[in-house]
Amino acid sequence: VLLTGQEEAALSYRGATASLPQSAPAPYLVVDIGGGSTEFVLGIDEPIGASSVDMGCVRFTERFIESDPPRGEELSNAVGFAKDFMADVLREIPDAVAARTLIGLAGTVSAAVRIFKALPDYDRDAIHHAILTREDVEEVFREVATATHEERLATPGMEPERADVIVGGMCVLVAIMRTLGSTAIVHSEADILDGPFYFPSSCAWRRRPA
Repeated sequence: VLLTGQEEAALSYRGATASLPQSAPAPYLVVDIGGGSTEFVLGIDEPIGASSVDMGCVRFTERFIESDPPRGEELSNAVGFAKDFMADVLREIPDAVAARTLIGLAGTVSAAVRIFKALPDYDRDAIHHAILTREDVEEVFREVATATHEERLATPGMEPERADVIVGGMCVLVAIMRTLGSTAIVHSEADILDGPFYFPSSCAWRRRPA
């Protein structure tokens, strides 16, 4: 079954928000940082706005990161370009700045949690719904952005296949949090694959109130 972009966004949103603890208040902004794009979905009980932009960990690594370790200019350019994309996101879903809980999906956020916690192996219970403050995220960013590739490979919590693209992904993540003024991000291991489990019969999209 082929899904529309809105249906995919709705399922990602529902998977990510279905089992959040009560301490995580709505509205929610779900952010899925992929290799070539990043998807944003804002909602309360249902999604009410979405945006997709062409920034991701692989795309930004290939475009901006040339040195080992990266030069400050490369990092600044990447973060600056990500902030430009965030301006596009906020034009499409201006209420994103009012989200009370930022939820991060996919490998970049998962890796940031594992690195911050120095987890040697994958442990879903340890990372699902883990919270990183903005200061925690900035600390991980500094750690990976000032390291060589070999040093990143030796970093506790770093998956070998993630070491090549983690800097590009972290540039995207810090730009998102800086632009939104977010104080923390909740990582969810539940995503689009879990959406049909929680909501098997509907992919309905709620329109933003006029």
